Formats: sequence, C-alpha cells, structure tokens
Amino acid sequence: VQLQASGGGLEQPGGSLRLSCAASGSIFSTAVMAWYRQAPGKQRELVARITGGGSAKVADSVKGRFTISRDNAKNTVYLQMNSLKPEDTAVYYCTRVSYNGNAWFPSGVWGQGTLVTVSS
Repeated sequence: VQLQASGGGLEQPGGSLRLSCAASGSIFSTAVMAWYRQAPGKQRELVARITGGGSAKVADSVKGRFTISRDNAKNTVYLQMNSLKPEDTAVYYCTRVSYNGNAWFPSGVWGQGTLVTVSS
C-alpha cells in the first residue's frame, strides 16, 4: 500500500483546510485509517481514526474542529480542519492503524506527509 497526503499549506488562525490521503491497494476499504501529526520537536500524535464502515474518533485536542471521513470508492481518507490554531502547525501523515487490546498503533507504511502551517 502506498499513501500520498496532500492539501496542506499556510492558513491563518481560524481558517480551514482539507487534507486528502490517497491510498493504493485492495484492502483499503476494510482498513482502519488514521491521521497523525508531528509538530517540530514533538512526538508524532494520533489525531483521528476511521473504520472501513465510517465510525470515527478524533483526539480531544481537535474535537469539535476536525472531522475525519473516507471515500472507499476513491481509496481516499480526508481530514477537514476548521477553526485552525497555531498549535495545529505540524506535518500531517496518514496510515493504517491496528488495535492491540490497549491502544491503537500505526501498522502500515508512512506516506509522505503534508505540512500545515497556521500563522497570521
């Protein structure tokens, strides 16, 4: 499976961006997909995840502002980001995730991320 994230850029605080992640591979429709982000000097963190059937979960830090969705026909997962804050500045990545009974962890390849910069 190959992943290609896009849609990042420079946005002002309070603005919106929509990220896309195009995946190749026949297992996409059943895979739990997720968006991660990594800010400068910080560890990569899980932002949102979504099952093949569309059940979604977002991190508390972005709840009410970010929405994850997917289009299985297009092998694409999206991250709609509204009310952006400077602390959302990071490189955003998508990947497949799995659950080990305790936590979700990345279980697929890491595609090229897309940089989101929130600044006035």
